[in-house]
Amino acid sequence: MNEFELIAKTFMGLEPVLAKELIQMGANNVQTGRRMVSFTGDKEMMYRANFQLHTAIRILKPISHFKARSADDVYNEVKKIDWSKIIEKGKTFSVDSVVYSEEFRNSRFVTYKVKDAIVDQFRENTGTRPNISVSNPDIRLNIHIAEDNATLSLDSSGESLHRRGYRQESVEAPLNEVLAAGMILMTGWNGDCDFIDPMCGSGTLLIEAALIAHNMSPGIFRKEFAFEKWSDFDKDLFDRIYNDDSQEREFKHHIYGYDIDIKAVNTARLNVRAAGLTNDITVSEADFANFKKPQNKSIIVTNPPYGERISTPNLLATYRMIGERLKHEFTDNEAWVLSYREECFDQIGLKPSIKIPVYNGSLECEFRKYTMFDGRMKEFRSEGGIVKSDEEKRQMAEKHRFKKNREFKKRIDEEEENEAADIRSFKFYSIERMKNSPERKNASRNRDASADGDRKPSRRDFKKAERGGKHFGRGGKREERDMGKFYKRRSGDED
Repeated sequence: MNEFELIAKTFMGLEPVLAKELIQMGANNVQTGRRMVSFTGDKEMMYRANFQLHTAIRILKPISHFKARSADDVYNEVKKIDWSKIIEKGKTFSVDSVVYSEEFRNSRFVTYKVKDAIVDQFRENTGTRPNISVSNPDIRLNIHIAEDNATLSLDSSGESLHRRGYRQESVEAPLNEVLAAGMILMTGWNGDCDFIDPMCGSGTLLIEAALIAHNMSPGIFRKEFAFEKWSDFDKDLFDRIYNDDSQEREFKHHIYGYDIDIKAVNTARLNVRAAGLTNDITVSEADFANFKKPQNKSIIVTNPPYGERISTPNLLATYRMIGERLKHEFTDNEAWVLSYREECFDQIGLKPSIKIPVYNGSLECEFRKYTMFDGRMKEFRSEGGIVKSDEEKRQMAEKHRFKKNREFKKRIDEEEENEAADIRSFKFYSIERMKNSPERKNASRNRDASADGDRKPSRRDFKKAERGGKHFGRGGKREERDMGKFYKRRSGDED
């Protein structure tokens, strides 16, 4: 197959992780940018990027690059494209715009110019016009303008790839799936020891860890991708990719999640069961303050409350407790903590091995690693212990690691919905605006979700259900991919 240009979008801070994933996948010409990684590949690579990448938000296929110095430039350049080859008769389309430009202050205005050019071309050539559908279009277009450089692309993903499909219920301010996967990949963990999240919320880190441990494609839970509606969609090729589990591996350790809130525990259990990962993950109600040293070698990766969207009675005391537990009950192991406030990290009272800048929605956070050991650092090093690897030393020596993206971040249009935000229906604005708003909205708490029930389907049950040469949901009824119905059918709750 012929190679073509592709763009994978991601969180700011996860670009190197995504680039590494693409290289390992076999992509060519991989280059990192801001919140994106460009690469080249054929149709199979595009399908695999959507299906297998853990840290991509969406995969775009550029169809035109041009200079956009005015609205007329946008209209004229878009109209030059032969849209009859892209939008077939009877198909609907939508346009998403991302604009960082002094000339174009309103991304919606750019959206309208692109739509006008396409519709006018059809009217002039055929006398009819394609319909526009915002909710479920057949063809999704994306235009990106940075200063006067414009890129018009086909969106091959559709719904953001962070929406894996396993989340049945949610808690307040759930961690985004792509960010969770990126955090885990940053640690270097790939299933070689036990994994613990002592403040697990709805279980996102736990499930993403299991997927990584098994080298399991996160797209397995998705109902559809946008490229499945394209005129050149190769169903046999995608079926082959979907059914190929040859690269999956056995996970010989275990994943543990704990939370003090029983609602969060029940929600996490429900999500774990929906993902078919109950053999790998155990979720229990427990207070981190009572945490005891695990019997086996483990890694902790956790996302405590920041005090921004989840209120905590005594936030600083919570972080003091985290530091105390790690120091006394987690020696000879590694812990990674994501947080937002410097004063919170100060309360942990431990020296981090590395600090990695990461954006969680609009919040400029840090992801810090703590190498826990007993006794003095001099003695630990003399016995061969490593506090910082050579790569971590190199990264920590970089100047302006936390400042280089701030100016770029300020230019993001406040009206643009952050598709990678960690609250699904929430639009993030500036941190100051959130702090000063007297009516800041919080995500609503979800109802209790009981995790007790009949036999839980295994991960292999889920993936291979009704596979008589066909995996479930392909070659059959689309609704068969609904996991809720699948679970009921497997557990005997549905006739």
